[in-house]
Amino acid sequence: MSNKLEQELQIAITNIPECVAAGYVDLSTGMLLAIRTVDSHPQEVLEMLAAATADMFQGSNVVAIENMFKKARGVEDSSHYFNEMIVNSDNLIHIFLRCKENQEHVVAYVCRKSANLGMALTKARSSIPALEAAM
Repeated sequence: MSNKLEQELQIAITNIPECVAAGYVDLSTGMLLAIRTVDSHPQEVLEMLAAATADMFQGSNVVAIENMFKKARGVEDSSHYFNEMIVNSDNLIHIFLRCKENQEHVVAYVCRKSANLGMALTKARSSIPALEAAM
């Protein structure tokens, strides 16, 4: 794991309201390249993060929907249609952002449910350039 990448994840956690964890996932390899958390989490959960993220962005149904939308809009490039996903659980907000420079990289943030979603999303988006530069 890149020390610079971990540093940038830590900066993002500090800047994003009520953020408790951040992870950087490479969809092409299925690897979690870096992770920072404010609490300890079971290793099994951390290992599943990359696989779950890949399923969300590259599952066969998601890819089929992306292809339908691109076809309907006449888009013929290899870009992805889904770039951000927000998952709300009972206690947490999970924000998944596809990177701009390398669309095979996704950053995942976890915030407490009490966080202002708009502010968390804005701060999460603004963290992407520094994270990409750290790669």
